[in-house]
This record gives sequence, structure tokens and C-alpha cells, in this order.
Amino acid sequence: MLSMRLLITGGAGFIGSHLCDLFLHQGHEVICMDNLLTGRKANVSKHFGNPRFTFVCYDVTHYIHVDGPLDYILHFASPASPADFERLAIRILKVGALGTHKALGLARAKGARFLLASTSEVYGDPLSHPQREDYRGNVNPIGVRGVYDEAKRFAEAMTMAYHRAHGVDTRIVRIFNTYGERMRADDGRAIPNFITQALAGRPLIVYGDGRQTRSICYIGDMIQGIARLMEAPINTPVNLGNPHELSMLELARTIVALSRSSSRIVFGELPQDDPKVRLPDITKARQLLQWEPVVGAETGLQRTIDWFRRTGIA
Repeated sequence: MLSMRLLITGGAGFIGSHLCDLFLHQGHEVICMDNLLTGRKANVSKHFGNPRFTFVCYDVTHYIHVDGPLDYILHFASPASPADFERLAIRILKVGALGTHKALGLARAKGARFLLASTSEVYGDPLSHPQREDYRGNVNPIGVRGVYDEAKRFAEAMTMAYHRAHGVDTRIVRIFNTYGERMRADDGRAIPNFITQALAGRPLIVYGDGRQTRSICYIGDMIQGIARLMEAPINTPVNLGNPHELSMLELARTIVALSRSSSRIVFGELPQDDPKVRLPDITKARQLLQWEPVVGAETGLQRTIDWFRRTGIA
């Protein structure tokens, strides 16, 4: 691939920072734009001084200006953690609507290919299992989670509108549960919660009866899938995630064992609108991207536990 110039909004976040790593490693020029609301400068600080890397602290809900050409825009700007849904509700809605509008406007002006980071949350608490891209979802628009779910659904609608009305070359990735190094300890998701609890010797809190299921995809696999989607001529949404299901109770027990923790498992009240199942059908990704996850859960979880332990974030 020829050297490209990319803008990654939300580039100091969990997935965004790993994408910065990947594209810099491939020889591209990367502009990382992040207002550091939930992203962290430490995630990309190793690239400071690299002439092919630029960090811009900026809120993309305002007009976005970038000097010079852009080949790709990857729009990852948005708080995405359950812990943020009440605390940052309005800002989540604004970046999903205004931020996506501004990023798409820039893509149109620059003639850049645009990728929207969407989410499995567009499926809500699904009545169809596993979830295929043609499933329209079961979302509560006025629930606590609705600010994120509906922001992403609106962002998808706007992305397709810019594709149809203005000819912007767009991609939409629906990201299922992803984990790995650089997750926030206060993320609110099960994996960082369980790891920080296990490493501190505290009880692991499993919500509900623990039988609700998720699929978990290691970050290294996810960014490879995103990179392949950028290069593929697919304008409609594509699921990326791990097609293997496990229960929250099973996940908690695995993390206790891998971290060699003495923590016990306790049960708490299930949050509002928490999905009972979440599993991607990745047939489209397999057929059109020749992509599927290769890192097993135990391997990826051990790497993540080791990172939390090594960095002292837990």
C-alpha cells in the first residue's frame, strides 16, 4: 500500500491509539485528534517526536480544519464506556451527531475515504441471535444506554446519507466487545472491572445471575479487521467481533484463574437495558475481508491482565 495521510478522531482512546500504532508501523502519516475527555495522551506519547505523527487536542463537535490533503478519516471520537453514559450523556449525543457531521464534511471537502466506528450497541437488547448486519435492533431510546445507542444509529444514518447524497466513500464498522491493553480501569465494562477487582483481591461483581453472554475480541484482531475494511469496497455496515460466546460468570472465573487471584465472585443487580446476549454474525467479514479473530480468549486475557499488572493501573 502507498503511504497515506490519515486523520483519526478519538485517536488517543483505546482503539484509536492502537490504530495510530498500526498505521504508523505501516509507514503512513497519522494525525491524531482527541480532546482527552476519555482518551489519554499516554496512549500515544511514544509517537511524539515522530515526524509522521501529529497530535491535535481538539473537540470535533466544532468545525474541523486540517491543512493539506487527507486520504482517510477514521472517526472514533466518542466516550464509549457504560460508566460514561450518565456522566457524559449530552457530550456523547453531541459527538455522535455534530462530531460525525463535521468529520463527514471534512471527508467531503478533502475527497477522503471515511470510516465510522459504530458499535454492536445499535442492536440494543437483541431479539435476533446471533446479530447480522440486516437486523434492525431492539433499542430503548429513552433509557440510560440510549444516548450511546441512538448516537451511533444516527451517525450511521448520516454516514449513509453523505455517501448517497455527496458520493463520500464511506465505511461503517460495527464493533463488538473489544478488550486489551490500554483499556481504562474505570471503563465500566466487565473485563477491566473483573481484572482490577481480581488484582486488588476484591470480590468480582457479576451482575444478574451471570448467565448473560458476550463475545470478546482482542484488540490486535480488531484493528486488523478495521484496516482491512478501510481497503475493501464495502459501504454498508460490517460486524467485527469474536463469534464465540461466553457467559459473564465464565469470564469472571477465567480472569480469577489467569490472575491467580484469591478473589471470590459475588452477584449484583443487573443494570437497566443490559443486553442478555450479544454475539456477532461475522459471515460478511469472513467472506469480503477474509478476516476472523485468531487470538484466543485465554491468550488475550492473559496479555491484558499482565498489562494492568505491569502498568499499575489496577
